[in-house]
Amino acid sequence: MTCINIQMKGRIKIWFHSGNSFKIREFSLRKSFLFLFIFISLACVGTVSYFGHDYYLLKQNTLDNVALLETITAQKTELKDQRRQIQMFAGEIQGLKEQITKLGQLESQVRLIADIDKSGRSSGLFGIGGVSKIDLDQEIPLDAHHNALIREMHHQVKQIKSVADKEKLDFNDLIDKLTKKKNLLASSPSIKPVSGAITSPFGYRKSPFTGRRTFHSGLDISNRIGTKIVSTAFGKVVFAGRKTGYGNVVIIDHGYGKTTKYAHLRKILVHKNQQVKRGETIATLGNTGRTTGPHLHYEVLVNGTPVNPSKYILN
Repeated sequence: MTCINIQMKGRIKIWFHSGNSFKIREFSLRKSFLFLFIFISLACVGTVSYFGHDYYLLKQNTLDNVALLETITAQKTELKDQRRQIQMFAGEIQGLKEQITKLGQLESQVRLIADIDKSGRSSGLFGIGGVSKIDLDQEIPLDAHHNALIREMHHQVKQIKSVADKEKLDFNDLIDKLTKKKNLLASSPSIKPVSGAITSPFGYRKSPFTGRRTFHSGLDISNRIGTKIVSTAFGKVVFAGRKTGYGNVVIIDHGYGKTTKYAHLRKILVHKNQQVKRGETIATLGNTGRTTGPHLHYEVLVNGTPVNPSKYILN
């Protein structure tokens, strides 16, 4: 139990009494000291409350700033990853354009080799610009060239799709023409009919029999009697027998106006109307007919006119 007794002489007496004891303690304080103590206590409480509130606000702002900084960092990382992916995609677009260019070049080479006209077709790759190396630079700021790069990529994807569709049509056209030309290529004489040395070329020569200048309509290829002779292209045997001056002869019609003749044969191994393939054995070398020794007389005729067989030997 505590009792406070305020004296008139400017002092304040305070008694402390405990319920378990009969002792009473007395304290005497000046009134001015008590008021000063109360004032200082209130001032301290106010100061601590003021600075405590400021500290709380500062701490809260710090936490908010940290969270905001983490969000900004995460967004920057995400943007950087997106830009890297976009740049990789741009590089893949460039590689795809290069592949399409190579396919176009391959198509042109095949057409040239097969003698197939492109019929006015031109590569659709002309006019497609490349992606700028500046746009592909990983070190440029995230906001620089970003939107322009995306727009350019969309534009190029459209162009590449258009070119790819056109190249597909070109290849379909090429395949169709190659298919049609397949039989022509298979029926064109292209190999040497027999191994050996060419002893008499195509063209004018001095006749070994008369000594006069005469036209030789084929090639004379010499070798041992019995050497295998093959068909130089796919075709149909239209003659297999003897002819005056030529001895044993095989004539093969290859279609498309092309015919080959094989003369001075020892033995004929095919018959009339038989289909033969390029490289198939049709006879053996001999010296039948009018000859000065064993050899093959080989002719190539186009629409009935003898042409230089050397132009039709690729091996």
